[in-house]
Formats: sequence, structure tokens, C-alpha cells
Amino acid sequence: MTSYTDKGEKPERGKFLRFHHVKVWVGNAKQAAAFYCDKFGFEPLAYKGLETGSRELVSHAIRQDKIVFVFESALNPGNEEMGDHLIKHGDGVKDVAFQVEDCDFLVKKAKERGALVVREPWVEQDSGGKVKYTVIQTYGDTTHTFVEYMGPYKGLFLPGYQEPLFRDPLLPKLPPGHLNFIDHVVGNQPDDKMVPVSDWYQKCLLFHRFWSIDDKQIHTEYSALRSIVVTNYEETIKMPINEPAIGKKKSQIQEYIDYNGGPGVQHIALNTSNIIQAVRLLSI
Repeated sequence: MTSYTDKGEKPERGKFLRFHHVKVWVGNAKQAAAFYCDKFGFEPLAYKGLETGSRELVSHAIRQDKIVFVFESALNPGNEEMGDHLIKHGDGVKDVAFQVEDCDFLVKKAKERGALVVREPWVEQDSGGKVKYTVIQTYGDTTHTFVEYMGPYKGLFLPGYQEPLFRDPLLPKLPPGHLNFIDHVVGNQPDDKMVPVSDWYQKCLLFHRFWSIDDKQIHTEYSALRSIVVTNYEETIKMPINEPAIGKKKSQIQEYIDYNGGPGVQHIALNTSNIIQAVRLLSI
């Protein structure tokens, strides 16, 4: 393993603060959210759907400590973007959102350095306050949403979300999940794409290398991989970028690429203060 101490030049303005939430596109958002509540100790946080005025998408946001997952599904047939994503990848992560300061400046600089902006900055508001967003493209079909609070936000989650329609009365009777925050989010890449993707984060978002490993360090008798971890200046957001390496059999990274239909988020690592109890909850 190689560790890096050079953070590079401190950004002149703007800041990536933390993981805000992870959005997962699924066939049945309500069912997926309920599973994570039942098995992982999450609780319903907020809801957006027909009852709140959202005619095209339904979103169930769930939370445990500082971790927020949003499960989203289409309400109507003919949603080609979501339908194509589900056909190609199955249920999977679509967006990894970062809470930021000075969204306009960050996206302006990212564009100047070659980032593809999926949606230019826009503002949404409700009785809780105002939030600014922008969306940029990263590897494969995955995106990053920048989330900037324009003053204190007093809503449940984000504008447009309301109280969940239903809270399972059995959830408070389950043991706690012991999960604290998102430690890192791993993106798997095809062979020879790890360095270009990690370079993209360094160039477009001014992230820096945190550490790296090669196939001499991470391997079994049959499978091997290489990885570069990039992080923001404050080192609160860590994004390992993996690629396969040659072994006796197909690398587990290549297996992911094959089954996912290309690069994407392979796993989300969650910090826990009690890993034994966290895993034990899954067996209930």
C-alpha cells in the first residue's frame, strides 16, 4: 500500500463537506426501503410521490445516524432513462451526492477542467428553506449531485419531501443497527480505466490521492485487483477507484463489470461502532 501526504493546492473557493446521500434506482422503491429498515436498522426519513405532487417519480429516503439512502422508482411507463438503467444494470446506485459550499464555483471550475454537467445549478425551496443543486457525470452512468444549503434548512430532508406515509410500528422494537456514517464508496472500472478515472477526480474536483494498492498486495490465489483512493481536501469523502488484475480466474472486479454492464458503484462501506451486533441484526 502506498500512502500519499500531498493534498495538492487548497481550492481557492468552495468546499466538499461530506457524503450527503446515495440515490439508488430500483424497481420497487417502497419494498427496497423497507428491506433496509427491517434488516439494517434504518428508519423512514422522508417521502416524495403522488401524494406530495411528484407525478413521475416516487422516492423513499431512509436514515441511520449520518447515513441517508434514497430509493427511487418510476411511477409511469415510458420512463426511458430509468427503464434503460434498470435493464442494463438492475437495481443499483445512480447518484452519489456531496454536500458542498459554493456550488456555482465548484461546477464552474469542474466544467473548465472538462467535466460533463448533466444539469446546471438550480434552486428548489419549500417551507423549510432553499437548496441549490447541480449534477455532473462521473464514471459509467453514475452521477454526482452537489447539494448546497442556502441558509439553515429546517425541512425533513430536502425540498419536496414530506413525512413518510407509513412508519412500521415494529421497527422501534428491533435492535439498533450500529451504523454511523458512509466511510467510502467504491467505483469499479474496466481494465486500464482506473488511472483515467482517478485523474478525473483530481483534475475536475481537485481531489487528491489518499492511498493506492496493486495486485501484489490485494489478491487471492484466483482473483486480484488494483485500487486508487481519491479524497477531497478535507479528506471527509473517500472514493476508491478499482480495476481488475490478472489472476488464475476472472477478477471479482471484472465479474462486477460483466454483470453490471459496465462501470459503476460496487459497494458502499459503512462505519460501525459494533460490527458483531451490526451483522447479528441481519440474521433476525
